[in-house]
Amino acid sequence: MKEGGYEMSKVAVMTDSNSGITQKEAKELGVFVLPMPFTINGDEYFEDINLTQDEFYEFLMAGAEVFTSQPAVGDVTKYFDEILKEYDEIVHIPMSSGLSGSCQTALMLAQDEDYKDKVYVVDSQRISVTQRIDVLTALKLAKEGKSAKEIHDILMEHKMEATIYITVNTLEYLKKGGRVTPAAAALGGLLKIKPILTIQGEKLDSFEKTRTMAKASKIMLDAAIKDINERIDPQGKGDNCYIMVAYTYDKESGENYVKMINEVFPHHNIICDPLSLSVSCHIGPNALAIAVCKKII
Repeated sequence: MKEGGYEMSKVAVMTDSNSGITQKEAKELGVFVLPMPFTINGDEYFEDINLTQDEFYEFLMAGAEVFTSQPAVGDVTKYFDEILKEYDEIVHIPMSSGLSGSCQTALMLAQDEDYKDKVYVVDSQRISVTQRIDVLTALKLAKEGKSAKEIHDILMEHKMEATIYITVNTLEYLKKGGRVTPAAAALGGLLKIKPILTIQGEKLDSFEKTRTMAKASKIMLDAAIKDINERIDPQGKGDNCYIMVAYTYDKESGENYVKMINEVFPHHNIICDPLSLSVSCHIGPNALAIAVCKKII
């Protein structure tokens, strides 16, 4: 393709299944999704390849040993090689480096002689619905004729203009993942504590605790509004943001939360999607989240 008398580079957008983008959606959108691997009862599965959302929760709720892992180096380079047969450059948007080593692996591989100045890895420290927005934004920028480096730089410049709050219905899965001690989980269960977690940049951190999911939903919404007004979109008060709801297993709770948020933001089209399985593995079913990120374009 020529623009202004010079040849434009053909840019591909790549991500992983932590973005929540299915293989079917990827084909429709024209992006490439690297499936994340799981070990379940000793067997290897790949998200949306031989493991559906329903199958995953069946395993999880039946007490199966479920572990997340990062894609093998050979699988990542195979994706790079296949894409570069058709495209000149790749913008790869993996899950946050603070939550998985897969981003660091991709960053390292991008420095290899075969991929240097061809593959640009975006560590925007996002996951799930906010990571998905980065992918869709990158796709728009690529269609506008931006180079892979330009897209990378734009996404990195705006990476902190996002927020996620998550509440979990049980401490059981955080205990399994070593994020809370067995004693704290037992006490939390007795007191019916619903912890609220947040992702502001790299890591999943504790934010607040309450006793009911309804109260947790209100606390998260209030916190998201505060972030919008003070940090993410102080001038637009949310008009320049994507507002999203994510859930694990229980779609109805997600849809009800959308209605609650729409009372505050009546003109917003609130996006509602299931949380990616890598997150779900650590927080369990019946979790609920609100996410906000600034619109770049």
